[in-house]
Amino acid sequence: MAADRPRLLFVTDLAYPAKGRRYCDEDIFLTSRLREDFDLALCHPLDAPALMDSPGFDVVVVRNSGPVLHHQAAYDAFRERATGRGTPVCTQLTGKGDQAGKQYLVDLTAQGFPVIPTVDRPEDLGLLPHAAEYVVKPKFGADSIGLEFVPRERLPTLAYEDGPGLLVQPRIDFRYEVSFYYVDHTFQYALYAPRPDRRWHLERYEPTPADLDFAARFIDWNDIDHGIQRVDACRAPDGALLLVELEDLNPYLSLDLLDDATRDSFVVSFKASLHRLLGRI
Repeated sequence: MAADRPRLLFVTDLAYPAKGRRYCDEDIFLTSRLREDFDLALCHPLDAPALMDSPGFDVVVVRNSGPVLHHQAAYDAFRERATGRGTPVCTQLTGKGDQAGKQYLVDLTAQGFPVIPTVDRPEDLGLLPHAAEYVVKPKFGADSIGLEFVPRERLPTLAYEDGPGLLVQPRIDFRYEVSFYYVDHTFQYALYAPRPDRRWHLERYEPTPADLDFAARFIDWNDIDHGIQRVDACRAPDGALLLVELEDLNPYLSLDLLDDATRDSFVVSFKASLHRLLGRI
């Protein structure tokens, strides 16, 4: 490794079989560009706790490592070690979105944010709007693991206190889903799925000023200084945007769907974020 170049440990699971996405292609591309500025090594998330201090990496980047619940103990050990030793990690480990589970959806609902109404207690079911069906999913989950659709009469019988707990939301007949991608607090691009039944068949989306105000509200709330975030929203029947998810752990970026100029701009922004994190600019 060159002495004058920062050393980067890139955490990813290249073999993770994501539905509708090729994690490995995205991270192969991204690491090929990061090598222009960094001495770089890749490792699986299970190896990150042991490798992050040897041979002395300056920064750790967590990317497409799959759902944390598949390696929760290793991830917890990684977070504890990185926090205890002050290791720079991207994305910053203080995120209040998916990094900490999905309790934030309940909290943001109670605070009046524009999110899909979400509760986690049977006594709060009456706060949800009437719907033909409801979405029930675990607070700690990803890739629709554990998600099911149930009628209202079943909701009071669910085991809310078992394990990490459940979330309940009305099933909304939304028009489409749209995602806004950020590096630090700077908007990069937006993509949307015109067909609700084809989540990962994405196209370029040109956001309105109101759309960007919506997304920025959640970026500001999360208060992350450095890292990548994706704000996922749905367009409700009345035209309003509602938050579906604030992905601040390892959001898939769909870089293969971007034009060359937008993809290059994202890479430049990400490199600059890492250099700022290391105090080099």
